[in-house]
Amino acid sequence: VPDLMEADDIETIGVSVVSEFTWKQLLDTDACTMCGRCTAVCPAHATGKPLDPREIVLKTGEIMAATGEHGGVTPPIGADAEITVAADSVFERITHEELWACTTCKACDENCPVNIEILDKILDMRRYLTLMESEFPAELGGAFRGMENNANPWNLNNGERADWADGLDVEVVNADDPFDHEYLYWVGCAGSFDDKNRRVSVATAKLLRRAGVDFAILGPGENCTGDSARRSGNEYLFQMLAAENIAALNGMGVRKIITQCPHCFNTLRNEYPQYGGNWEVIHHAQFLEQLVADGRLDLSEARLDERVVYHDSCYLGRHNDVYLAPRNVIGSLGGVEIVEAPRNGTKGMCCGAGGARMWMEETIGTKVNDERSRELLDTGADRIATACPFCFIMIDDGVKGHGVEDDEVKVADISIHLIDALEAADD
Repeated sequence: VPDLMEADDIETIGVSVVSEFTWKQLLDTDACTMCGRCTAVCPAHATGKPLDPREIVLKTGEIMAATGEHGGVTPPIGADAEITVAADSVFERITHEELWACTTCKACDENCPVNIEILDKILDMRRYLTLMESEFPAELGGAFRGMENNANPWNLNNGERADWADGLDVEVVNADDPFDHEYLYWVGCAGSFDDKNRRVSVATAKLLRRAGVDFAILGPGENCTGDSARRSGNEYLFQMLAAENIAALNGMGVRKIITQCPHCFNTLRNEYPQYGGNWEVIHHAQFLEQLVADGRLDLSEARLDERVVYHDSCYLGRHNDVYLAPRNVIGSLGGVEIVEAPRNGTKGMCCGAGGARMWMEETIGTKVNDERSRELLDTGADRIATACPFCFIMIDDGVKGHGVEDDEVKVADISIHLIDALEAADD
């Protein structure tokens, strides 16, 4: 993706015609074996949405075959001879509804036996629709305005970012001052503004304090990382937020970052380096695992005599290969019984909020979070553990949608389950 802050000769952004795909993306269409493994694991397809990942690949191949300038390009196996393609526009065959149904969970890419990358094609087409055609779900407009005006998709006053820390021994550092702590705790928008996830921020801060970690937060100096903007095709907004964050963090001299949100974690760790942001970034699940292993977080007296099932976050798991750390943290508690949902680990099912779906209405088919929540409830667990603010919101809503309240099954981030056990032991 080009640097839109620097380039001045870009005529179009994203992909609208097949020739704008890279050679690798076009080779993918010829490599497809049509096995359907991508479609079989797609949460959108499984819940009745119009998205079929295999069809995205095959339809792109059909357009390439029908409009190739040099001839000799064979259509994908099984192409219908009656299908007519009048132009090389990808939207001749691929509908907007298909593209916006994607949760960017990456299950399709993970399961493809020939390493075809489907997600990047969907995101490229979303970029074109959003930035060149202003063609995106109306609900996204509110999130865009929030990120533009208040640096958060909730569109709440950014000056209230640190309100969750009132009464806690948490230092708020001004973004204009040098950063003289070992770790910056990047709270994220959900951890700052969402009521459920504010409790995660409090729990995580308490755990860091117990372990003697030297950390501080930015409060109003922190902006959204722009994950939802990039996943919904608003690349310009993403890069604008990225530039502001990178300038602030580099100017302060930040070296190490802890984040409780896998979307922030993925963006800070994997995407900001392209624009000059290079820090040591660790997710709170990994950090808590280290603190427990090093003996800095003493769990010797902490018990949780309950059955717990962990729900894998797509952006922590498939996007960053972190599967064991959250399980090891919960498993460090005495008395706990960890059970697994049928779909777990690399085959875990999405909560439905990724790909900026958090900000869109879901009106077709079964809601993804309802489907996943039912699967988690069927394990018979007393508690459901998450490690992502979007997962926490979606799974908690899904569980309550099935008529199950907190006193029956408690849904919470791993930090909350951990602090529950520790504070019970203190009493």
